[in-house]
Amino acid sequence: MSALICGSMSYDTVMVFNDKFKHNIPVDEMDSTEPFDVHFMVPDLRRQFGGSAGNIAYNLKLLGEDPYPMATVGTDFDDYATWFDSLGISREHVKTIEHSATARTFITMDMGDNKMTAFHPGATTYSQFHPIWQVDNIRLGTISYDSTESMVSHALQFTEKGIPFIFDPGHAIFQFDGDELLKFVEQASWILVNQKEWDVMQRRTNLSPEQVAQRMRGLILTTGSEGATIYAQGTEYKIPAAQAKAINDPVSCGDAFCAGLIYGLLKDADWPTIGRIASLMGAIKVEHHGSQSHQFNLDVFKARFKKNFGYALII
Repeated sequence: MSALICGSMSYDTVMVFNDKFKHNIPVDEMDSTEPFDVHFMVPDLRRQFGGSAGNIAYNLKLLGEDPYPMATVGTDFDDYATWFDSLGISREHVKTIEHSATARTFITMDMGDNKMTAFHPGATTYSQFHPIWQVDNIRLGTISYDSTESMVSHALQFTEKGIPFIFDPGHAIFQFDGDELLKFVEQASWILVNQKEWDVMQRRTNLSPEQVAQRMRGLILTTGSEGATIYAQGTEYKIPAAQAKAINDPVSCGDAFCAGLIYGLLKDADWPTIGRIASLMGAIKVEHHGSQSHQFNLDVFKARFKKNFGYALII
């Protein structure tokens, strides 16, 4: 019994601008009715495999699980497919859309950890037509960043099949209104959001963290370097941040955290331990450039867990 990871798979281009955007964006020109032209030199550039479903599946595989990513991709997916095949990650639920390209994400970061992201949806436009009805042997699922239509339809399908799932919307949360978010609260078993995403959800639903948690099994709120807070079964758990050896690349740390959350849930761990597993996954990811470049085995992970949190991870 494993996890079905509904989300996107994309080719990511990450560029680093060696200054701060605010020093180089002509605010006066942006307010003008005339067109403006902003030019950035980005000496650091890398291309990598990404997307919410791909990243979460990769991290779960590192932890020894056999995840099932579910996504729609284009006819140019061969390199990504070869990569996942080499890792032994199933592509059973990855569907190729003819006459379409795999999604692409273009991220420009500055020295203040500010990001400008452009996303070309490509084949993810068709993910709503890739249902989960034929999926078996799944203990839990996730609905991570994807087309809004597919996130809505997959939530309904998980609910109708009786499969508990994590609502992990990422940037897609900005595209849902209050009623739609309330529907996800009714359907999901867990919700995973960062502080900015929670601010949107709270403003649009008028619910407090405690009120959301009362309607499901748990609300997980990540707060970056401050760790995370988990609201579950009437209890508030404060999760400390794991110590990262270096801060190199925050892109897709949320996906690594989500994988740790899924792993802990699959192992029926308690909430303090689940939160710490997820926290350590995020710390390991931030140490490395790229969304799928970090590597470790479970023994190394357990050793770091004990060093960070003072007790052995017995799974």
